[in-house]
Amino acid sequence: MDKVSEVTVRIGDMTSTRRVVSSPVGTWCLEGTEEGLTKVWMPFESPRRDAGPACEVVDRAAAQLEQYFAGQRTTFEVLLAPVSATAFQVACWSALRDIPFGSVATYADIAMAIGSPRAARAVGNANHNNPWPIIVPCHRVVAAHGLGGYGSGVEVKSFLLEREGVDCANY
Repeated sequence: MDKVSEVTVRIGDMTSTRRVVSSPVGTWCLEGTEEGLTKVWMPFESPRRDAGPACEVVDRAAAQLEQYFAGQRTTFEVLLAPVSATAFQVACWSALRDIPFGSVATYADIAMAIGSPRAARAVGNANHNNPWPIIVPCHRVVAAHGLGGYGSGVEVKSFLLEREGVDCANY
């Protein structure tokens, strides 16, 4: 199977392009328009697929994700499309982008960073609703005592963290 394949989906008047990227932990699917990346589907999620050409934004994001899995990229320069979200979710996702490659923060750390020190559980919920996993690195957020959850499973979270040089045995 090719590492990357293309699909498009028509939603009303807007064409949303999808690119499928293979990785050691499963297949990721990036979706977006020329306005930006709208969704990153994690392994084991099943987006609908239709054949078609890919748009430049999604092509660029897929290339960067491939580079990440090849150990050639530590940050992403991807245009993110506006999505429906609460102000709290947006604040959480913004704080996630400040966690450097190879580092972790706790849910409580993120809550403190956004000015809501008692909202660690809500940070977890915001992470769960992050439409751009890896690109907006929710996998870098851990629990106070353990790795915490991840939408595609703790095994995938552990792989991503270890790929970035984090010793998961410490969590």
